[in-house]
Amino acid sequence: MAKTKLKHETSVPANETHAPHGTPDYPRIVVPPPGPKGREIVKLDKEHSSTSYIKEYPLAISHGRGAMVEDVDGNRYIDFMAGIAVAATGYAHPVVTKAVQEQAGKFLHICGTDFYFEGMSRLCERLAQLGPGKGKKRVFLTNSGTEAVEGAIKLARSATRRTDLVAFRGAFHGRSYGAMSLGSSKTKQRAHFGPFLPGVHHLPYPDAYRSATGGRPLAEWALGHLDELFKRHVSPDDVAAIFIEPMQGEGGYVIPPVEFLKGLRDICDQNGILLVFDEIQTGVGRTGHMWAADYFGVEPDVLLTAKGLGSGLPIGAIIAKESVMKWESGSHGSTFGGNPLGCAAALATLDLVERELAKNARVMGARMMAGLAKLQAKHQVIGDVRGAGLFIGVEFVKSRATKEPAKTLVHDLVQQAFRKGLLLLPCGESVIRLAPPLVVTEYDVDAGLAILDETLKGLTG
Repeated sequence: MAKTKLKHETSVPANETHAPHGTPDYPRIVVPPPGPKGREIVKLDKEHSSTSYIKEYPLAISHGRGAMVEDVDGNRYIDFMAGIAVAATGYAHPVVTKAVQEQAGKFLHICGTDFYFEGMSRLCERLAQLGPGKGKKRVFLTNSGTEAVEGAIKLARSATRRTDLVAFRGAFHGRSYGAMSLGSSKTKQRAHFGPFLPGVHHLPYPDAYRSATGGRPLAEWALGHLDELFKRHVSPDDVAAIFIEPMQGEGGYVIPPVEFLKGLRDICDQNGILLVFDEIQTGVGRTGHMWAADYFGVEPDVLLTAKGLGSGLPIGAIIAKESVMKWESGSHGSTFGGNPLGCAAALATLDLVERELAKNARVMGARMMAGLAKLQAKHQVIGDVRGAGLFIGVEFVKSRATKEPAKTLVHDLVQQAFRKGLLLLPCGESVIRLAPPLVVTEYDVDAGLAILDETLKGLTG
């Protein structure tokens, strides 16, 4: 069968994102999205792609620059979601692009499980040095965050010779079976896929806005559930690892108290349990620090990263204490993990994050939080604003008194903002996650929040 060819298949244009007088030439909506070219792509996709894909709104991207995305019909958007916190250095960053192009001109693949190449060795060295804490680390490279989670489950069981795992309600760790077993975000992500991995125990995640603690301090309340688990359900001697997102992503961009994570660290130390931080969404400068572990000052035994690590190239990593990563040769591997292009992108990304983008995340994150505080004062539907760096959650409610989630409003807000030139994504029950590229400017922040304000006015009066 002949390949379907779209008439508008072109190379990425070299046009600028500023008008002649220097003012950014975005956002701009020249045709209600999706335009005719976008509709063509949507139609083709719906005819042939898996029905499992979500497709939040009909964005058909052509190219991007920085925190600007342009669709195939010429509409330009401010991106506040970065492909789910992946486009850390924005779109078409010249440093990352050059690194990938240079590597592509040499070779595209050699299996890093069986052979050597400098890019993989350098990236392992770099991540081992950047891992939180002072002790020596070792690194295993993967294709994705999900694969990092799966590898970490194997590593934890291998290192401890124990079976059981503890995870948290609201958690999202990926779509494969071990990762799904740890996950507890939405029933839809687990429905009809069982049975799952045995020996997984879920506990409440401490949420300062929603957890009903009965007057107890939030960290004490949350750690009490772990104590109860150990008293009544599973011996800590059977637990290999506690898997936790140090800031919960898909579950609602929830930030726990530091005392809770420090308490987990102490409990793990007392019982020989590994503490695993899933930093697939929070890592690589997203919080204004290289890792959320650095933000809290808590060192895990194992840290998992992906998403922003390759600025869009598929790559992830397991970073573990050397005392933990001692599995024997051949016990784990990957054909494509540590792909040469992904390694090149990751090394360039880490350079940029260390040099300037972690700081920019702190500065622009503070600006965004200040702007959101003003919006919260204007719009009663904003129940809570929380964040660190450019990892920010805005929770919407029908009433601040009842805190009833405003699910329909969030759906409508995402859709209407898209049609005004702002890309958003929801999470949790009624939360908008703001996770733009780490290269966002003052203009991007202010213009994006202005669209959010305008859209809220239109939806709520």
